[in-house]
Amino acid sequence: MTTAATPAPKYAVGSLVHARGREWVVLPDSTEDLLVLRPLGGADVDIAGVLPGLETVMPATFAPPTPGDLGDQHTAGLLRTALRIGFRAGAGPFRSLTSIAVDPRPYQLVPLMMALRQDTVRLLIADDVGIGKTVEAGLIAAELLAQGDARGLVVLCSPALAEQWRAELRGKFGIDARLVLPATIGRLERETPYGQSVFRPDGAYVVSTDFIKSPRHREDFLNNCPDLVIVDEAHTCVADSTAQVSARTSQQRYGLLRALADVPDRHLLLVTATPHSGKEEPFRRLLGLLDARLATVGFESRAGRELLAQFFVQRRRADIREDFQDGAHFPSSRDTAEVSYTLHRDYRALLAEVLAYARETVRSADGALQQRQRWWSTLALLRTLSSSPAAAVRSLNTRAGVQEADTPDEVDRTGQVTVSDPADTDSSQSADEVPGSLLPTAASTTEETGSDDLDAEEKARLVAMAEAAGKLAGPTRDTKLKKLVATVTDLLDSGYRPIVFCRYIATSDYVADHLKKVLNRRGTEHPVAVASITGELSPDMRLNRIAELTGADENGEPAPERRVLVATDCLSEGVNLQESFDAVIHYDLAWNPTRHEQREGRVDRFGQRTDTVKALTLYGADNPVDDIVLKVLLRKHERIRRATGISVPVPQQAESAIQAVFEELILRGEMPSFEQEGLFEREQLPAAEQLELAWESSAEREKASRSLYAQNRIKKEDVATEVAEIRAALGTGEEVREFTRRALGALRGMPVDRKQGGFTAHTDALPQGLRDAVTAALGPRHPRPVVFHDAPSAPRGEVALTRTDPVVAATARFVLDTALDEKFPAWQRPARRCGVIRTSAVRRPTTMLLVRHRFQLSLPTREGGVRPQLAEDARVVAFQGRPEAPQWLSDEEALALLEARATGNSDPGFATDHIASILAALKAGLMDELRLRSKAAAKELEASHHRVRTAARARLAGLKAVPQGDPDVLGVFLYRPAATIQLGADA
Repeated sequence: MTTAATPAPKYAVGSLVHARGREWVVLPDSTEDLLVLRPLGGADVDIAGVLPGLETVMPATFAPPTPGDLGDQHTAGLLRTALRIGFRAGAGPFRSLTSIAVDPRPYQLVPLMMALRQDTVRLLIADDVGIGKTVEAGLIAAELLAQGDARGLVVLCSPALAEQWRAELRGKFGIDARLVLPATIGRLERETPYGQSVFRPDGAYVVSTDFIKSPRHREDFLNNCPDLVIVDEAHTCVADSTAQVSARTSQQRYGLLRALADVPDRHLLLVTATPHSGKEEPFRRLLGLLDARLATVGFESRAGRELLAQFFVQRRRADIREDFQDGAHFPSSRDTAEVSYTLHRDYRALLAEVLAYARETVRSADGALQQRQRWWSTLALLRTLSSSPAAAVRSLNTRAGVQEADTPDEVDRTGQVTVSDPADTDSSQSADEVPGSLLPTAASTTEETGSDDLDAEEKARLVAMAEAAGKLAGPTRDTKLKKLVATVTDLLDSGYRPIVFCRYIATSDYVADHLKKVLNRRGTEHPVAVASITGELSPDMRLNRIAELTGADENGEPAPERRVLVATDCLSEGVNLQESFDAVIHYDLAWNPTRHEQREGRVDRFGQRTDTVKALTLYGADNPVDDIVLKVLLRKHERIRRATGISVPVPQQAESAIQAVFEELILRGEMPSFEQEGLFEREQLPAAEQLELAWESSAEREKASRSLYAQNRIKKEDVATEVAEIRAALGTGEEVREFTRRALGALRGMPVDRKQGGFTAHTDALPQGLRDAVTAALGPRHPRPVVFHDAPSAPRGEVALTRTDPVVAATARFVLDTALDEKFPAWQRPARRCGVIRTSAVRRPTTMLLVRHRFQLSLPTREGGVRPQLAEDARVVAFQGRPEAPQWLSDEEALALLEARATGNSDPGFATDHIASILAALKAGLMDELRLRSKAAAKELEASHHRVRTAARARLAGLKAVPQGDPDVLGVFLYRPAATIQLGADA
């Protein structure tokens, strides 16, 4: 949209008008017939539309202070900081930074700079797990919306992550998105006028990818989709054309994305930590959504690399650690270890029986189809028995999913999904059901399967195995569970809060039940809260259970510090758990190392307050199943990761290699001895050796590709100066902390410093308006007193001392509002607009003015026009001597006055007279100087935008900043020399 598209308003953006009994600022999107207005000093929620043809609208000026509205030496600092924190239309080149509730790290601005270089934004953001891809995508979305380059937004994601995405958009970026899920579509359709779509091009939505790809909703979505699309876990939307796993689902998702990408002016952000699963074709198809050339171009050439660098950004943890050396919460290290146990003799005997049964049934199969069915059903039984007695019992009483397959290939596809953890599965969200091991030729009852061809001996054998598995339950015979109890206890005693990851629902519930009993025996001094979360729960129920475990109770009491979460891999992707947990235990070994990375990434990520997180892997020292997985997959993956510093995807040969090794175990003539050193002390099997060679080759390619995929076209240093200036203009961290503590103290919040940093404050005695705002931000059951953290993030129900935290912003808004309105009670006005302070910091009378400038900022659009924006800036200016003959000080000297300490009191009558004389001089010569400074500030603003746009190679034509009206004088403060100093004639 350009300025020529609509009639220009009578009032310029940034000008002041009077309507409805108050003063307003004119905002962008105003037209001749409709003014979009924000109350002076108000928030975005107060924005209103006014029709000049029907309502009286007049030009307005900002009211000067009242001479008698006097404060003390802290007044000026409180007022200035409240004003800066409250800015929602900052002057800096990144328009969204003033209105988002997150303080981005420098490296997180690189994708934003890449986006600003493109007319239509197309990016693949592939940073490591836990370093902030959601923030990076959100920053781009917020900036495009703030600049008007995008009208609406839709996020496509798993339904399990939909609520988290909506909370992130609302809490961090101020974007209120609607959830479009199977559970919400009925209500949304009822709320939508007949004949209209649920979707609007200017709306914001979080949508289930699998739901919207269905034929019923797909076309409506494509016809009305907003112009900015974020795709989370984008790797699940592409699959190898020869893939045997979930190919149909992936192809449907890919078809949806292809249709979205075919609209040439649609912005598309693809987000994934695993863009390359080890297969080249899916990676190329993913890149081809951004630009068709990327599907075929050779990345070995310089031209290919330069093309890729325009659309692809990938950083590893090691690349960005220096950005967290300023106290921001990011773990400095991950302490990993293996924890072994030895099987109980009864468990070992049952495992031997299962292996013998597997060998016999597979060998005696009649034909390829039956052989593959028996292979997968016995492998399922082996894996479930290695997991837990509960999972084994469930498997022995459940029909095998491979039973319904009609061909050996179909059997393999089903078996890989239900038994293995292949790299190209579309999700782990619903993969935690126990796989069945019963087939028509091996059923416990004819009622279950409809088959009666089992002889009594085989039936008795299966029943005996199920009964034997049931008797193993509990820490006496289940030494894996016993070792877990000891490991969890050690972690809890060391102050850690662990997550125990299991493969199956039955195992997770079994483990959680036993941990609750063992860790909370009668007489336990410190009880432990334990909860189990599995795929049986809906996404909303999972979040509610996490909140019950980690949040305050109905009485506002904080969650117990000693807590354990037991979960399946339904929580291994996307869900942020770093605020409440700091250790991971792999109770069951995943048959794909990437799954371990995803699990550990739930706690080893930005926002983690523990410096060293723990990751422990349990395994059976004499369990051949664990031995195979450890040696063929997990240890090789860890060795390569340590050698290269990166996690290399499992090669395509992994599935066939692991199958070959299991075949060697199951079909070998004799049971391997459990007491031997290890399965591979002899010469390695050819398949495993082939996998190792492929993996090492892949690691070398990945290491070499770090320079290939590295984002070197944009350096974070290019924008560091601009970001630092923006942050300084909006209030430094120390300023925000001191302001919040001092303001809450004046408003009867009784802040108390904490040994670990920050402070606590009581909110019940705060003024009603501020108390309501705190409750709205933290929830009615938030812990009391409220904890304020010296950090860019805080747990739920607590406050981060950053300008964009909702509680800090509400405090600043309250302080500014009451300073401008003298009708509030005196105790509710910690900031005042005037003051006369005696201090030893000056030797001559010195006047400080707190000034707000407003600008109309014209930004070039991607269509070649310009778009008007409102920009605001607060400055402190000062002069010595009489107002009629001022000697202006430098910016540094003016700011230093905010630190001046009062050494004596001034007579109120005397002070009022002096302030009145300064205000009178404002109408004469002082305002001329302030107008000149406003013009100078506009030039600085233009230059700042020019530097960033030049670095981003963005459009420059039409870029301009113009002051709007006279600067607003919010505060006038006179500093007089202390009485002990000999006063001159100016006194």
